[in-house]
Amino acid sequence: MTATVMRPPIHHRSLLQQSLTVVWRNLLHIRRMPEMLLDVTIQPVMFVLLFAYVFGGSIDVPGSTYREFLLPGIMAQTMVFSSAIVALGLTSDLEKGIVDRLKSLPISRSSVLVGRSLSSLIHSSIGIVVMGITGLLVGWRIRDGLANAVLAYLVLLLFGFSMIWLGIWVGSLMRSVEAVNGFMFTVMFPLTFVANTFAPTQDMPTWLRVIAEWNPVSALTAACRDLWGNGLPAPADAQWPLQHPVIASIGWSIIFTAVFAPLALAAFRRRSKD
Repeated sequence: MTATVMRPPIHHRSLLQQSLTVVWRNLLHIRRMPEMLLDVTIQPVMFVLLFAYVFGGSIDVPGSTYREFLLPGIMAQTMVFSSAIVALGLTSDLEKGIVDRLKSLPISRSSVLVGRSLSSLIHSSIGIVVMGITGLLVGWRIRDGLANAVLAYLVLLLFGFSMIWLGIWVGSLMRSVEAVNGFMFTVMFPLTFVANTFAPTQDMPTWLRVIAEWNPVSALTAACRDLWGNGLPAPADAQWPLQHPVIASIGWSIIFTAVFAPLALAAFRRRSKD
């Protein structure tokens, strides 16, 4: 006969407490392997320096310098790429059996995902801080009030949180780190470059401009530029998301979270039963 392994009963602790335990575990992992921060420290700094000093002189931005135009775009890109980071981390944990060990603990399965999403948000926030410091060194400035500056960072984090659920969904579906890496970067690069992140959309072909201006990344980037005072408002012929970028960014974030969080939870439950 085969002995049945019983899962320990879940203690009556709140989901938040259990999730924070998982967050602490993930942050300790980063502390032991600080090279895990390279993707949110070295890579964004390289983007800032490359575009600011190599391409900046050839791109004209009405009403602003290119460096002030650039920083919000790179910060938006970092929030989008947080989905790839969490997808790779979750798939790696599933491959190594770490999730199986967490499942044997008296905690809910949902806390594993909530903890992963919160720790990934902290991970991406470190990159935002590093980029902000780098931006100040190369000439970027926040030219609006403190309230708008804080609101811009909150909009960034909200969008990043929604992207993390996309990453959890993909990480639960894919069977290998290599598959996740190939899929996520194939999707993320067009999403962040067919947008207003690195160049204005006005000079794009009409059909491409419409796509770029309805791109959620464009709304996020425009929201940060508006709130930080980095550039002129959108032209009168711009699409609706660029005319109302803060509302559009919050709306996209809510939609993505509402869609991908349930999909991620369902996919994770199916994967954890395999």
